[in-house]
Amino acid sequence: MADELFENSRLAAIYDAFDSDRSDLDAYEGMVNEFGAHSVLDIGCGTGTFACRLAAQGIKVIGVDPAAASLNVARTKTWANCVEWILGDTKDLSPMAVDIATMTGNVAQVFLTDREWKETLCAVYDSLRLGGRFVFEARDPNAQAWHRWTKENTYRCVMVPNYGNVEGWVEVTDVKNSFVSFRWTYIFESDGALITSDSTLRFRSRKEIVNSLQEVGLSVDDVRGAPDRPGLEFVFIASRPTA
Repeated sequence: MADELFENSRLAAIYDAFDSDRSDLDAYEGMVNEFGAHSVLDIGCGTGTFACRLAAQGIKVIGVDPAAASLNVARTKTWANCVEWILGDTKDLSPMAVDIATMTGNVAQVFLTDREWKETLCAVYDSLRLGGRFVFEARDPNAQAWHRWTKENTYRCVMVPNYGNVEGWVEVTDVKNSFVSFRWTYIFESDGALITSDSTLRFRSRKEIVNSLQEVGLSVDDVRGAPDRPGLEFVFIASRPTA
């Protein structure tokens, strides 16, 4: 089940306004071109920003997400009619053979149990053509980025068309082993509505992720840094072997 941040229609509608700098997607778009991909499966596509960017290039894109409210936003965007949108998760995918599967943002970290993660990786494997690639990012737990997730560091007041001024910030609520829980808070000035969304991410080590990929038969081709967050994230490039 998706977090309130993505499933609540009011929060989904303001998501892009609060996350307007999507320079993080430049590296992914670059890799799609680097590997000459003609078809992409975007897992956890959210409000569809990346999927629509690729569709504008004439790339066949399938966007899958469990949050109906986010997909409703995605469907309103330019080029959205060129994307196949699927409400659900990887268990809801039909057989396919795409060139690249992607998980941008923190999507890879929402799978909290080893079983969930392994099932997702198996589904990715089955979705790729022989030689197809799986590209995703995960935050480096050693960087402990959550120490900066405070109201003081993250508070913003954004003017959102049709919604007016909205205040928003995030605060960590719990850290236990590799699990970090946090709460987003939003206040709508127009009517004083206060809406919160609680989330938990799992911070796996580079070694854990590499081992999990190899366990399901994916080859790890490269581990890069995220250009927009140097020293904070790993970008994994794995592939389905050709033989």
